[in-house]
Amino acid sequence: MNLVKLSFKNLISKPLNAVLSLLLLVLSVALVTFMLQLSSQVKGNLDKNIKPVDLVVGAKGSPLQLVLSSVLHIDAPTGNIKLKEAEKLRKSRLVKTAVPVSYGDNYKGVRILGTETSYLKLYNAELANGTLFSKSHQVVLGSATAKKLNLKLEDTFLSSHGLADQSLEEHHGHPFKVVGILKPTGSVVDNLIITSLESIWDVHSHPGEEHHDDDLEVTSLLIQFSNPMAMMQLPRYINDKTNMQAALPSLEINRLVKLLGVGVQTIQLIAIAILLVSGLSIFISLLKAIRERRQELALLRTYGATSGQLLWLVLLEGLFLGFIGYVLGWLIGRLGLWIISTYAQNSYGYTFNLATPTKWEAILLLATLAITVLASVLASLSVFKLNVSKILSAEK
Repeated sequence: MNLVKLSFKNLISKPLNAVLSLLLLVLSVALVTFMLQLSSQVKGNLDKNIKPVDLVVGAKGSPLQLVLSSVLHIDAPTGNIKLKEAEKLRKSRLVKTAVPVSYGDNYKGVRILGTETSYLKLYNAELANGTLFSKSHQVVLGSATAKKLNLKLEDTFLSSHGLADQSLEEHHGHPFKVVGILKPTGSVVDNLIITSLESIWDVHSHPGEEHHDDDLEVTSLLIQFSNPMAMMQLPRYINDKTNMQAALPSLEINRLVKLLGVGVQTIQLIAIAILLVSGLSIFISLLKAIRERRQELALLRTYGATSGQLLWLVLLEGLFLGFIGYVLGWLIGRLGLWIISTYAQNSYGYTFNLATPTKWEAILLLATLAITVLASVLASLSVFKLNVSKILSAEK
């Protein structure tokens, strides 16, 4: 007797009995796998992009906003700081590297970042084509930006005021020129238009106006510490003794992840609750199926099937439900991740990988199968109580 074939036929013979159980199972697995991948990849992306920067110095305001805007480029800046104040910090013995960055413009929604070529070294960015900017209004493009905007070397474009693409914004009259395109780095650099600080100052100055050092401003300063003690001393000094604020990217992002983690854990707990309910639903579905097939099971006993074989028959049916539900749920979870990745790419320039199953997803598979096995065993206990002669005589 082929128990596997027979159990599968039993499962598809009355599909409506299993539909509710399968839907609940698929929903719970999809939610858990989706949230596992999303939280893991978001944390991975954040950690990768803040790793080169130990400290961000900018205008007073929200430290998280300062980190999000200056390092991750997904928020508005807190304001500007004087260049001469930033230059004083660069000379500190506690500072190994300090890179000024400045915002204010965009092209079709992509931020134009004014900085120095040392910014590219923070993320080990290398040229794929062309050269680095050496004059005002020369730009290099991140790899994703070049594809998104369909720009190539020697192309020119006009920028818009602000950090978001708005058709009503005034366009500057002096065009930017593409002189270089970067190799993919897997970091925020891929999604930027990068130029010199002078370019940002020029597009915001009046014709014929000269730049005076006392008036020049930058958005923030990205700092790498020269020694471990700097993390204790420098932020306190800046926050207490200057009109600027210092924010530690690692600290602020960890706070953000903890806040997001509460929501993630809540959704995962809901998904686990749904998984348990799906186990109950499988139990009810199989119990109902056993009662409806009492005559069939009794006939199988007369043909020589043992109670153990009948137990396996029901157990295999439950395992089929569990495995099919897990596979469908895993696929739907990945589909959800792809949709979110598309949205994140268009809105923030971030992408998520459709990764292969992880250790936690393997544990989820084992948990899913364990729940279906338990439900199947509990539902099939009545198999041992079959009164074959009574059932067959009642049929006659």
